Amino acid sequence: MKVEQILALAPVVPVIVIDRVDDAVPLARALVAGGLPVLEVTLRTPVALEAVARIAAEVDDAVVGVGTLTRAQQFAAAREAGAVFAVSPGLTDELATAARQTDLPLLPGVFTPSEAMAAQALGFDSLKLFPARQAGGIGMLKAMAGPLPDLSFCPTGGIGADDFRDFLALPNVACVGGSWVCPRELVAAGDWDGIQQLAAAARESAD
Repeated sequence: MKVEQILALAPVVPVIVIDRVDDAVPLARALVAGGLPVLEVTLRTPVALEAVARIAAEVDDAVVGVGTLTRAQQFAAAREAGAVFAVSPGLTDELATAARQTDLPLLPGVFTPSEAMAAQALGFDSLKLFPARQAGGIGMLKAMAGPLPDLSFCPTGGIGADDFRDFLALPNVACVGGSWVCPRELVAAGDWDGIQQLAAAARESAD
């Protein structure tokens, strides 16, 4: 599955930080049940790859990927864990090469038009604007639509329930990434019903 196909599956990609591996499966099930099957598990905790493996093995409808991927060697580990896509905060030649060698679809992060052009030159047409708020948000995306019409974005960083629909209304935005649908306090409390409700609310208001 290509990145653009993955991003078309849902309007919101939950950006997940998992501190306890036992939370991985019930969290994923809650998000999928709420209508958000594409999950980005960030490599920010020691249990992240094990969490990806459990989700890939036990949550049939989840499309699980790894986020915060910054080093070439992480691609093979992500693929081995069962990830079907990867997300990086930026893009280097080494990451681009590793993505091709492991055949793991990569959504690379960009911050400026020059970075977006460089990513496109390396073969990437679907990009993550990150951090979206600091990069100029909706104004930046509108500005890039004219000179870079072939690029599609998943803005992530600082987006929440109050404004994500404004991003989705832009023609060059495929989906948005965010953590508001799986806040760490609800994960810590094991409030899976609450997380399912947040996911469902996001899905319903976006459709």
